[in-house]
Amino acid sequence: MTLMSALAVLAALVLAGVVAQGAWSARKAKPRRADLPKAEAARTEPTMHAAPAEPAGALGEHWAAASRKPSARLDPLIDAIAPILLEAPVSGELALMHLPPSRRAGTKPFLIEGMNAESADWELPQAGQRYSEFQAGVQMANRSGALNEIEFSEFVQKLQAFADSVGGLVEVPDMLDVVARARELDAFASGHDAQLAIVLRANGAAWSVGYIQQMAGRRGFVPGVLPGRLVLPAADLRPDGIDPSGKAVLAQEIAPPVLVLTFDAHAALAEDPNISSVREVTLSLDVPQTAESAEPFPAWHDAARNLAADMDASTVDDRGQTITLHAFAGIGNDLGNLYRALESRDLAAGSQAARRLFS
Repeated sequence: MTLMSALAVLAALVLAGVVAQGAWSARKAKPRRADLPKAEAARTEPTMHAAPAEPAGALGEHWAAASRKPSARLDPLIDAIAPILLEAPVSGELALMHLPPSRRAGTKPFLIEGMNAESADWELPQAGQRYSEFQAGVQMANRSGALNEIEFSEFVQKLQAFADSVGGLVEVPDMLDVVARARELDAFASGHDAQLAIVLRANGAAWSVGYIQQMAGRRGFVPGVLPGRLVLPAADLRPDGIDPSGKAVLAQEIAPPVLVLTFDAHAALAEDPNISSVREVTLSLDVPQTAESAEPFPAWHDAARNLAADMDASTVDDRGQTITLHAFAGIGNDLGNLYRALESRDLAAGSQAARRLFS
């Protein structure tokens, strides 16, 4: 190799080194990028991609759910809820025409409500309104037990018939998941239910129905709907469904009675209430139905003590054993634990969810 050839080769190598060094320096100056899979690395032309549709849709649904008003009737704690989506709003008249004739699936209540297209409130369908969507909920448990597969299928069948009639698409929840949740809810409710009852038994002469009504009336009891039943209404409502301000209250909003006094219904149906003969009455307290703040247990204890004194009666349990003050104190302590357990599940005694679950 001549001297000129060697110099030419050396110059080429130096030039290549300079170019490589420049490329390396330029690459180091760029932001670091993630390694691409081989299939992606083959792309040489950068392209712009639209945001993935699914996350964007999920985000939109999240904001829609966050801005929508909650239902006053359905509660995810105790209801399995199925949305019914519509392509266009429908009239309340159409919805009313196709509502299922029965509002029960087996032993479980269910209802269908619509979102008012103007107010965005969930409400029971009514004439003269338009609804942008519907939803239905079936109660997962009550004192009859947990929602089972047959009851769930009946709910879905009735719901599907309604949806087809109004041109809606039902999003049915998974049956196995709903039934499992129902059983868990039922297990909790079964272990935290309490219905207290004490029997007042006449020590001497029997009582007439008129006498029972008179003595109980002095303690705030009023006639109930069924014969042989007297009730102590909640303090915030009069028995006619009128609140203290004079405003009428819807039936579903009326608080259940704090205490119930029952006796023989046959005696209560006698033509002359003053000649019927009754020797015992039962005073009951349904614990989950009344808020702890209303002090239902002290009210139950006081009513039992006062009525026993007024009517010359002994207080006994359902086995005829005398209930002592010590026994009352023990029951009161147990109730404190029960109230805390219900609150821990957002099912505080007296709440709408608790009243529905323990019914």
